Amino acid sequence: MGIVAGLDSAPDFTRIVVCDADSGTVLKQGYAPHPVDHSPGTGRPSDVDPQNWLLSLGEAAGGGLLEGVQAIGVSAQANALVPLDSQGNTVRPAMVGADKRTQVAAADLIDALGGREAWAQAVGSVPQAAHPVTKLRWLARTEPENAARTAMLLQAHDWLVWQLLGRPVRRTTDRGGASGTGYWAAATGGYRPDLVELALGHQTLLPEVIGPAEAAGATPEGLLISAGTGETMAAAFGLGIGLGDAVVSLGASGSVMAVHPEALYDPNGMITALADATGMHLPVVTTLNAVRALRGTAELLGLPDLESLSDLAMKSTPGSHGLVLLPYLEGERTPNLPHTAGTLSGLRRESMKAEHLARAAFEGMLCGLADALDVMRGRGVEVRRVFLLGQAAELPAVQAAAPSLFGAQVVVPQPADYAAIGAARQAAWALGVSQGTLDPRTPPVWQGAAAQVLEPGDDLAVGQAVRQQFVSVREQIHPGAFRM
Repeated sequence: MGIVAGLDSAPDFTRIVVCDADSGTVLKQGYAPHPVDHSPGTGRPSDVDPQNWLLSLGEAAGGGLLEGVQAIGVSAQANALVPLDSQGNTVRPAMVGADKRTQVAAADLIDALGGREAWAQAVGSVPQAAHPVTKLRWLARTEPENAARTAMLLQAHDWLVWQLLGRPVRRTTDRGGASGTGYWAAATGGYRPDLVELALGHQTLLPEVIGPAEAAGATPEGLLISAGTGETMAAAFGLGIGLGDAVVSLGASGSVMAVHPEALYDPNGMITALADATGMHLPVVTTLNAVRALRGTAELLGLPDLESLSDLAMKSTPGSHGLVLLPYLEGERTPNLPHTAGTLSGLRRESMKAEHLARAAFEGMLCGLADALDVMRGRGVEVRRVFLLGQAAELPAVQAAAPSLFGAQVVVPQPADYAAIGAARQAAWALGVSQGTLDPRTPPVWQGAAAQVLEPGDDLAVGQAVRQQFVSVREQIHPGAFRM
């Protein structure tokens, strides 16, 4: 069919993979960091000049990397808001990431619509500091002149696609990106302009939401540009997850996402109802504490790194001799306990050893993520296997405990640029549809990620006993926190 490219514009760098469109084999790769931003008004890490994304893209694509490529897919960081004026120029630097400036605005919006359940029912998610709708509220309250000039709203991947196409009149996005804005509902497939007005003070133009296999357009040279999508959706597409699969991501915080045929409505707001890059849905549950609990424990024990903490934990046994760590060090979102703190329970003379505390940290982190998986299962999401991502996924203490605590087969993929690969797969799909060789309802079948597969086996009963120990302590300290 040809050669395609996928580019991932992450917060700090751009990665490009060039792939065979039929098999997904990676042929070439490019990388470039984002330049240091010295533009006026960008003194905060949450403010970024979008031109930096283009500069990084150009550097990553240097040396003829894209020679022979027939289609490009774009993945980019989630929740980056690019406000444009009526001429298509940026009103101010893009607002990116989980911007702490907007926390008050998030609470303000929740109250303005009548509470968390009202938002969950409207768009499948409750405003958080990172959401574009929340950033609009902050803009209206803090920079009213810029808010008044805002005539069009794009996200990072929308803006990059538009730039690659030469800034045409038509501006597009995809279902995945739109579902993270806070003003598009995955359940209905439509925008809520009234929520834009509630946040910003007036309505604006919004990009057209196109289908997963549609092309956003073509360059004058005939290079096809696919719809693009957010990093989360692109990584899921690059991994090749489908119904029955969940992905647990171990960062400082944690997240659980799964493929589901329907948008999920969760009145408590624990589930964010995103759309995926294939026409299905991608419910996500996040925790505020994952690897940060491991790092904190390593520092407490005077250990230099997580590998040392893992080695120490392996000297203990499942259940950590009765020690239970509720790892809510930064408050917690799942369950919704924003002002709580962590708890260490079960201290007895025989349990007061470094190896038991080390193991309790791993078990506490994984039990917290198992709680998130149970939120999904409680809403009818089938979870037969769990893809485990992040550097901590390679640690022996994680791999030893995760299958039995999650109650499922665990797959640990080899590290790769899955978001860029997912963007390339989207480009291959759009290219195949344009050539008449692929069905717009069925993405191309690419070779799966190389991975290590871990089975719960005979440890399943032991893992469930450890879970019950964790749940008992959680219910004692935070009774009713998981009413669903």
